[in-house]
Amino acid sequence: MAVDIGAVASQLEATLNPQQQRQAEAALRTEETKPGFSLALLQIVTADSYPLATRQASALFFKNFIRRNWVDEDGNHKLPQQEVATIKSELIGLMVKVPARIQSLLGEAISVIADSDFWERWDTLVDDLVSRLTPDNAVVNNGVLQVAHSIFKRWEPLFRSDELYTEINHVLSKFAVPLLQLWQNTDNVIAQNQGDAQTLKSHFATLDLILKLMYDLSTHDMAPQFEENLTAISGLLHKYLTYENPVLAGDDDEAGPLEFARADVFRVLILYTKKYEEEFRSHLGQFIGSSWNMLTAIGPETKYDLVVSRALEFLTTVASIPTHAENFNNADVLGQVTEKVVIPNLSLRESDIELFEDEPIEFIRRDLEGSDDDTRRRAATNFLRKLMEQFEKPVTEVVTRYVNHFLAEYAKDRKGNWKAKDTAVHLFSSIAAKGTATAAKGVLSVNPNVDVLDFFQKNIAEDLTNAEAEPLLKVDAIKYLYIFRSILSAEQWQAAFPLLVQHLNSSNYVVYTYAAIAVDRALYLTNDQRQPIISRDSIVPLSKDLLQHLFKLMQKDPKAEKVQENEFLMKCVMRVLIVIRDGVLPIVDTVLTNLVNITKVIRHNPSNPGFCYYHFESIGALIRFAGPSQPDKLEASLFPIFMEVLQGDVEDFTPYIFQLFAALVSAQPSGALSQNFQNLVAPILTPTMWDSKGNVPALTQLLRTMLPRGAEQIATANQTEALLVIFQKLVSTKAYENYAMDLIETVVATFPPTALENYWLPMFQLMFTRLSTSKTENFELRFVRFYHLVSASVERGLGADFFISVADRVQQNVFTPIYMNMILPSTQKLSRPQDRKTAVISFTRTLADSQAFVDRYAKRGWTITCEALLKLLINPPLPVSGEDAVIEDRDVEELGFGAAFTQLQTCKPQQKDAFPEVTDVRAWVGQTLREADGRHQGRIGRFVGEKLDQQGQQALQSVMAS
Repeated sequence: MAVDIGAVASQLEATLNPQQQRQAEAALRTEETKPGFSLALLQIVTADSYPLATRQASALFFKNFIRRNWVDEDGNHKLPQQEVATIKSELIGLMVKVPARIQSLLGEAISVIADSDFWERWDTLVDDLVSRLTPDNAVVNNGVLQVAHSIFKRWEPLFRSDELYTEINHVLSKFAVPLLQLWQNTDNVIAQNQGDAQTLKSHFATLDLILKLMYDLSTHDMAPQFEENLTAISGLLHKYLTYENPVLAGDDDEAGPLEFARADVFRVLILYTKKYEEEFRSHLGQFIGSSWNMLTAIGPETKYDLVVSRALEFLTTVASIPTHAENFNNADVLGQVTEKVVIPNLSLRESDIELFEDEPIEFIRRDLEGSDDDTRRRAATNFLRKLMEQFEKPVTEVVTRYVNHFLAEYAKDRKGNWKAKDTAVHLFSSIAAKGTATAAKGVLSVNPNVDVLDFFQKNIAEDLTNAEAEPLLKVDAIKYLYIFRSILSAEQWQAAFPLLVQHLNSSNYVVYTYAAIAVDRALYLTNDQRQPIISRDSIVPLSKDLLQHLFKLMQKDPKAEKVQENEFLMKCVMRVLIVIRDGVLPIVDTVLTNLVNITKVIRHNPSNPGFCYYHFESIGALIRFAGPSQPDKLEASLFPIFMEVLQGDVEDFTPYIFQLFAALVSAQPSGALSQNFQNLVAPILTPTMWDSKGNVPALTQLLRTMLPRGAEQIATANQTEALLVIFQKLVSTKAYENYAMDLIETVVATFPPTALENYWLPMFQLMFTRLSTSKTENFELRFVRFYHLVSASVERGLGADFFISVADRVQQNVFTPIYMNMILPSTQKLSRPQDRKTAVISFTRTLADSQAFVDRYAKRGWTITCEALLKLLINPPLPVSGEDAVIEDRDVEELGFGAAFTQLQTCKPQQKDAFPEVTDVRAWVGQTLREADGRHQGRIGRFVGEKLDQQGQQALQSVMAS
C-alpha cells in the first residue's frame, strides 16, 4: 500500500500539538511500516509548500526512523535495498538545500547511516561531498561540511584499529586537500567582505565548520597533508584567533561568529599541543602570547565564556609540558597570572548571581565538580592546579597571599564584601586539592603546604552554622565538604553530617540541592574496610523526616517538568533507601505513596533521564529491602501504576518497569506466581514485545525470575512453545545471544524434562545451526556452559547420555567433533566460578555414570574427560558468596532517553548457584567417584589404571582419597 504524503504531513503537524501528539505519533508508527515511508518524509522535508515547523518535524521523525530501522542487530539493512540506495544518493543533495535547523537533523541521520555503512558500504560518500564544494557558496558548503562533521566526529572516542585507520586514510586521501583549499577560499571571501555583515556571518559559519573538521581529522594522527601545510595552517589559526571586526560584534549575552571561531581555534590548538607538540613546537609561541594578551584584555561578559575557558584550557595544556611551563616559574609571573587571569575568571560576576537566583538548577549543573560545561571558574581552577603540579611551593605561597588578602577584605565588611570570601574559598580549594577529583570520593590527596581542616574550622564551618550567612557562602561551605569529603575523618563527619541535613530545610533552591548532593556523597563514603563512614544506625532515626522533606521539595510544583527537574534530590532519596535497607519498613507506606504519585506525574511527559533513572532505582531499593517482608503490599501498590505505564506506551520507562516486575517476583522467591503475574505471562511472550532493543534484557530478566515459580503453569497453559519462539528469535542474533542462552538455561533448569520433550530437538538444531553458520567466541562459550548444565543435571533425568541422544537425532555422531573441538578446549576458558563448578560436576557425573563414554567413546573419551576434570581441579572453584552485592554508583552523565537499556543496580539479578548442595567441590568429586566405583563393580578404579598415565593416576587417586 502506497504512502499518502498528505496524510503523513498532517500527522507530523499534529505531533506539534501536545493534545494530539501521542495519537499522531502512533498513527505515524503505523504508517512507517509501508515501503517508501522514509522517502515520503524526505519529500516533505524538501517541499517549500509545507510550513517550516512541519518540515522540521519530518526531519526529526526521519532521523528517529533511521535510528530505529536502518540496520538490525547484526548490521544488515532492514529497509529494501532500493530504498537504502535512494536515501544514500539523495540525502547529501537535500542537505545542501535545506535551512540550517533541518540540516543538523539530517546530519544526525547521516551519522547513524555512516555508523553502519561508511565507508565500505558507502564508498562514494566522500567523492560526493567533495564534488559539491564550491569556491564561495556558503549555503552549499555548510551543508556539505555539516555532513562531513557529523560523520568524522565519530572517530575521536574510538580505539586505534586497522579498520579505523583504513577509514581515516580513505577520507584524508580525498578530503584533506579540498578542505584546505576551501579554507583558503573562505579566508579570501572574508577578506573581500569586511563590511558586509550577512556575507561575513555565513562564511564565518563555514570557517567554524572547517575548524571543527580540522579537529575531527586530527584526533588520531596528524594528516600528512596538514603537516606539509602546517605553517599556512598556523598562520590562518593565528589570524582568526586575533581577528577583530565590529560588524560581527553581538550583544553581551550571546556568543557570536567571532567567539565560536576563536573557541574552535583553541580546540585545535589544545589538540595539536597535546598530541603533536614536537611538530607544532615552532609555531606555539605566538599562540601563547596572543592567548595571554586576550585573557588580560577580555571583558567579563557571558558571550566570552567559551573562548575564555578554552583559552585557559590551552594555557593549562601548555603548562603541562615542562619546557613551556618554565615560562611561569617565577614569583612575579605567577603573581601576574593569579591577579590578571585566574582571579578575574574565578570571581563571581553579576551574571553568575543572576543565574544562581533565576535558574538555580542550571547554576548547579554548571558549577558541579565533574560537569562537562565549560565555565570560566573551572577552567581557571584547572590552570592554577596545573601550575601547582609543576611548582607546588611557589604557587602555594603566591596564592595564599591573595587568599589572605580576600579574607581580610571580607573581615572589614562581612555584609558588603561577601564576594571576597567566595573568591578566597575558591582560590584556596584550587590549590588545596591535588589530582583529579573522583565522582565517588571527591579529592583523594591534598597539597601538604596547606591545612584543609584548619581552613575549614577557621573560615568554612561558620557558614554552615550561621543562619544569616549569604546563600552563596553557604553553598561554598557545603561544596567544600563535598570536595574534601574523603579527607575528613569519621569523627569529623559525625559532627558535619547533621549540619548538612539541616541545610535541606533551607528555602534557597541551590543551598538545599547542594545539601542533598553532599548528603548523598557522604552516605556513599566508605572506609578501607568498605564500611560506611556514616553508619546506617545513625541514619535510620532521621530517615522518615529526611525522605518526607525530599519528596516535599520535589513535589512543591506539581507540573511534570518541575517534579522531575532536580535529579539530585531523587538521587539523595535513592541513597537514603539503599543505606537504611530494611529500616524503611516502618515508613514503607509514606515512601510508597510518594514514589507512586511521582510515577503518575512523570509518566505523561518524561523529560529528565537522570531523575527518572534515580526514581526507578529508588523503587527498586524499596522492593529489594521491603519486598521480602511485605510483598503483597508492594505488589498491590505498584502493579497497577506499572501496568498504566505499559498501556500508555511510555517507551523510555518500559525496560525499567520490566526490571521492577522482576524485582517484585524475586522479593517472594517461593510459592505460585500471583494472579497479576500469571496474567502477564501471555503478553510478555508476544514476539513483538521483544522487537525493542531496550526490552530484551529486561524481559529476559523478568522471565528468568518468573520461570522457577511459573514453569508448571506455563507448561499447563501450552505456553512452552511461545517461550521457545522467543529463544529462536534471540539466538539468531549475535547481539542477543547471551539473553537467548540465559533464557534457555533457565528453561532447562526449571521445566520438567518431559514438558520439553517436543522441544529438545528444535532447541539443539537452532544452537547447532548458529555454531555452524555464524559462530562467535562468546556463543561457543555459552553453548559449552549449556552443555555442562544439561550434562550435570543427572538427577533431573538429563546428563551427558541424554545430550548425546538428542545430538544424534540432529545428526548421527555429531557429538564427537563438538565434544573434541569445542566443549573440551573451551571448558578451560570458562572464567566465572559458578560455570567452572558446573563443568566439574558435569565431567564428574560423566566419568561416574555415562554409558556412552563406556561403550561409544571407550577409546579416548573417558581419558580426555578425566584430564579436563583434573585441570579444572588444580584451582577448584569456590562456592558463590551469598553476601549482598554492593549497589554500585552510576554517573548521571551516562544516562539518556532512547538508550537501548539501563540496568537498575538495585534490581540486578543475583548470581544463582545451580548446585548449592555442592560446597566443597574437590571433596564432592572424590565422594561421587568413590560411590560410582562401588555401584559399577570397581569400574572407575579399573579405568584409572587402564586409561591414565602415572601422573594422571596419582592425581585422580588423590582426589578420590580426599
